[in-house]
Amino acid sequence: MAQEQKDRLFTRDYIFTCIAAFLMSFSFFILVPTLPLYLKDNFHISPALVGVVLSCYVVAVLSVRPMAGFVADTLPRKSVYIASYSIFVVTFIGYFFIKHTLALFILLRIFHGFSFGMLTTSGNTLVIDVMPSSRRGEGLGYYGVTNNLAMAFGPMAGLFVVSSGSYTLLFLTSLITGAVGLLLGALVRVPRRELPPRGEFRLSADRFFLKEGIRACVAFFMLAIPYGMTTSYMALYAASAGIKHNAGLFFTVMAAGLIASRLNSGKRVDRGFITETITVGIAVAFFGGLGEALLSTVSHWSIVAGYITYFVTAFLFGYGYGTMFPAYNTLFINLAPNSRRATANATYLTGWDVGIGGGMLLGGYISEWGYEYCYMLGAGLIVIAFVFFSRVVTPHFHKHRLA
Repeated sequence: MAQEQKDRLFTRDYIFTCIAAFLMSFSFFILVPTLPLYLKDNFHISPALVGVVLSCYVVAVLSVRPMAGFVADTLPRKSVYIASYSIFVVTFIGYFFIKHTLALFILLRIFHGFSFGMLTTSGNTLVIDVMPSSRRGEGLGYYGVTNNLAMAFGPMAGLFVVSSGSYTLLFLTSLITGAVGLLLGALVRVPRRELPPRGEFRLSADRFFLKEGIRACVAFFMLAIPYGMTTSYMALYAASAGIKHNAGLFFTVMAAGLIASRLNSGKRVDRGFITETITVGIAVAFFGGLGEALLSTVSHWSIVAGYITYFVTAFLFGYGYGTMFPAYNTLFINLAPNSRRATANATYLTGWDVGIGGGMLLGGYISEWGYEYCYMLGAGLIVIAFVFFSRVVTPHFHKHRLA
């Protein structure tokens, strides 16, 4: 009975952490498909410049991520989490006032990216602290579902609000959901942990980046590029392919695939099938990426077939990435000692951030020739990542894993 209590996953603190993460992600994802529209409508800039502006946010997240891991490992983790969550929420107020100067808008997005990078790193580590280690894969899987639910409803809600012609209401919605999430996060009770001795607060490369995770980080980077293109430009791509009705449901179907994948992937990870689960996820994601690359061709041949391809692709893409997310996170955690969990998470998320930013930037430039070329590149990168992960990352992980 005592062991069952110890291994219980759905505690009050775990649930509060998950809900707070959902609200944070919702306030983020409501802006993902709508900011390109806002930039075009409000600042009247080209698609290439839209890509540059969007990527500034991710560059900011990336630049703070290594420091975030170091800070969350060396200072009280919940304090770091609450401070970064507070800054993240307060920054939404800036969107109400910066409407006419693009340079100030870019600065606001950079500042927002700093807070988001610190928040997601500390939050990803905080949830590991409040769950039993025996159910880590399953716990991370369900925690990831909160992000998936936000991805399902956030973009759809954002596009619905924008269709009413009110960007002010869009920013207000983000502010309110983020504030509620901050309140719930403040109620989470975190187990007490010993902080490193004062003498260990030294600055060195290995304090900011998990060296054993570099190979896995490279593969994750390649996988993140097509994901960044999809979340940022799929609405515009669908319109250019003639899919104009219910296009926002792509993200809902994609999130359904992400959620469905969590039913088994987390439990498989807890049984030790970490690299096998990731390999399956990459393979499924490839078929989703291939569907994206072919969407324009299929739609011009038959609009009905285009719609079918559009939504099947969304589900496969979501299922593939949803399968690999908790496994990939566990892979990084298993390469690091407990005292460097946040650093491991920072490395894991850094690979993702660089890829997402690269996808946004590349997508903005390549779309000048046609959105389908973005997704052709994406499908090719997934193939390269599959080979690299199988040949390089998998043997390295099994040789150097600590858990």
